[in-house]
Amino acid sequence: MKKLALAWLLLLTSLASAGSCLATPSSGFYRSGGEEYDDWDLCRTRCWGDDGFFRVSEKDFRPAIAFESLGELKDKAWEVGERLAGQYSGNELADRIFAYARDHVTYTSDAVQFGHDEFARNADEVVEEIESRGSSRGDCEDYAVLLAVMFRAAGFRSAVVLAPEHAATLVLLPDYPGANTYWDFKGEGGWVWAEATGRTNPLGWTPSKLMRSDLFAYEVVEENVFAAGASEALGPTDGGGMIFGWSSFFSLIFFLLLILAFRRR
Repeated sequence: MKKLALAWLLLLTSLASAGSCLATPSSGFYRSGGEEYDDWDLCRTRCWGDDGFFRVSEKDFRPAIAFESLGELKDKAWEVGERLAGQYSGNELADRIFAYARDHVTYTSDAVQFGHDEFARNADEVVEEIESRGSSRGDCEDYAVLLAVMFRAAGFRSAVVLAPEHAATLVLLPDYPGANTYWDFKGEGGWVWAEATGRTNPLGWTPSKLMRSDLFAYEVVEENVFAAGASEALGPTDGGGMIFGWSSFFSLIFFLLLILAFRRR
């Protein structure tokens, strides 16, 4: 992802029905208006708009594509998260989930892999490829969604983060040792950054350039793909971050930067 302003977003507490969609990786892609859509009518080649995979608007961000692998739609990625939770626990479990994504997915731009400036994949599609072929490819939003779903399946609270030039994951691990920054989100400290795009990245490592940025995140729980969402600010536990209010002016700047960033990919 290119230059995006960053901040955190909450999810509504009410759950919504997932409808009659099958709980499998999407296979019925179709093209409309020059964009690629999946079985759930979610646009995979555009992040913004009511049908964009991250549903970015002037006021909101919501990783809709993550909810294609949760609730009634849970499938491949959920199974792997549960499987690891049956073998490990606590911080070791978190490390194993992080390593699964970091070590089995090779960072590859969407332009190289799909011939599109942007093409997001859901967590089940990535895991199905890993389990059948031993590896997969993806870029930052693919890693972020995959980790968020797997952490959730293993019993952790997780969120997708939208960052300048990037997307990543947060996981609530208040007792995790060695993180270079702990984040406050939804009134709780102890969230750590999950940045799996580099083969040597450890869990808990936040890139220094992001520590004093505005951040947006959205917690993932079982929810309908097209449900609504609400925003909330976040910052480092030590108070070192520069957190701004979600004003209409800032939201408009964020939205414009986001669109320009994705179009330049």
